[in-house]
Amino acid sequence: MEQKRLCPYCMGELPPAADSCVHCGKVFAGRNPAGCLPVGTVLAGRYTVGEMRSLDGEGILYRGVENLGCFRVTIKEYLPVTLSAERGADCILQPKTGSEVLFKTTRMDFADLYRALERITPATGLEAVLDVVEANNTVYAVMENLGGTPLDQWLEAQGAPLRPDNACAMLQPVFEGVAAMHKIGLVHRGICPENLRVMADGRCRLAGYATVGLRTAGSGLREQLYEGYSAPEQYSTAEFEGRYTDEYGLAAVFYRMVCGQAPVPAAQRMVSDSNPRARTVNSAVPGYVSDVLQMGLRLKPMERIQTVPQLVQALASKEYTEELGRTMKPETPVGQPEEKAHLLSIKGLLAGILILLAILLVLMVWTMVSHSLPSASSGSVEPEPASSEVLEPQNLVPSFIGMDYAQVQNNREYTGMYLFYVTEEYSNTVPAGQIMTQEPAADTVLKAGETIRLVVSKGPQKVEMPSIIGFSQDAAVQTLQSRGLIASCFMVVNDGSYAAGCVVSASEPAGAQVDVGTVITVYIAADPSVEITTPPEEPAATEPTTTPADPETPAGGGDPAADPEQGTK
Repeated sequence: MEQKRLCPYCMGELPPAADSCVHCGKVFAGRNPAGCLPVGTVLAGRYTVGEMRSLDGEGILYRGVENLGCFRVTIKEYLPVTLSAERGADCILQPKTGSEVLFKTTRMDFADLYRALERITPATGLEAVLDVVEANNTVYAVMENLGGTPLDQWLEAQGAPLRPDNACAMLQPVFEGVAAMHKIGLVHRGICPENLRVMADGRCRLAGYATVGLRTAGSGLREQLYEGYSAPEQYSTAEFEGRYTDEYGLAAVFYRMVCGQAPVPAAQRMVSDSNPRARTVNSAVPGYVSDVLQMGLRLKPMERIQTVPQLVQALASKEYTEELGRTMKPETPVGQPEEKAHLLSIKGLLAGILILLAILLVLMVWTMVSHSLPSASSGSVEPEPASSEVLEPQNLVPSFIGMDYAQVQNNREYTGMYLFYVTEEYSNTVPAGQIMTQEPAADTVLKAGETIRLVVSKGPQKVEMPSIIGFSQDAAVQTLQSRGLIASCFMVVNDGSYAAGCVVSASEPAGAQVDVGTVITVYIAADPSVEITTPPEEPAATEPTTTPADPETPAGGGDPAADPEQGTK
């Protein structure tokens, strides 16, 4: 039986083996450059390849059509230019001699990446991966045709910088999508205005997925880094990348949106950090937002804001930003490694001690000379009467920050010498029971009877998981957001038992106590006519506390739950 094939231009059905379209008249031959798949090629009996859109060091992006559902798609072919030999007329891709092992391992990385994305998309803010096809000795990722306007073009058309609250609203779906990627161990590494699309509703979605090799200098692939948006650790294979790498990209995009210009490229900043603060570029940026971006764009990964929820909460709360600034590791100046800074601090201490000894020596000599001089009135030295004043020893305040409060309570030396006033505050950055701040500061002279004020962390703030079963997707997302939770939505199979577009299950049961900022996986019933074939895996970091019920359970028999081994294309 002949496979159904559509014209990639007009989507009209083509006769078997046609090399041009009988509907629009387009001729397929010669449309794509040599080395690309010819226009009209069919993959997996389901997708017709169209014209090449772009090429990077990892592969080729084509326009395409899904023949069965008659809708447009984007197809990315794994074709690393540094590892691939010339392709013949049979379209089979072969590695260069000597590159066979690296070709195979990076091809596996490509397939694993897009299969993982296929399991979590469609998720809010992410371009959906619909299918992964192996053919021609390579791999093809089939994605939705996202549409929209690239953010860099949209910002150029705007002209003026955005207000921070408007930028937050536009990027909110992207924050949620990146957080969902991080929960299953994926890092995007290419977050920049070029890979963000502004949709018709004014909100952004993220595309431009790639393996670690494409987004890391010196990996063996022809790297694709984005000046101003790629993090410092991406410029060397010796540096480890993690969630904080995407956090740098998000902070850089936000900086561009509110300042009207991109940050200074990281490679340049590592030589001499001349990147201006956001408030210096645009005085309308609130001081705390400028501080957040400063912390998000730090060059050393361990000194940077670490997670997307931290970044989002800091951009929304001046108080949280101040707490984060108090608890984060201080930034090391560029060109002065931590070891060098530590050595300089020791040298400074030794210099101070030597100066103090010199002053004491001068004072001793002066005292001896003054006592040996004759009195101006009697010609002899009269001893001065001894002072009756007794100097009390000065008591310096110790440093309590970072200690467990239980250590202070159980230390008789502390409790016998000092009076404490203790308060507690929630913190997503400091473990429960640990001291966050103190007043007076360490090494301050403590006056008699003065109290030391300590603020002890209560750990992350907990909220009660609301009951959202039966809610529409928008209502569920808004309800979770109102409690400081992040929704990551998945479509699941629906045999008609559930109302289409409504929540059938969530990764946390109603009434459970969860941390503010937690990503909640929300399962939405698809339209019964939608074919669902791809089984998504539940993100490891968001395990349900109870086993979801069978999707066939009738409504009213407890909370209905969608099988997490089902997903949609």
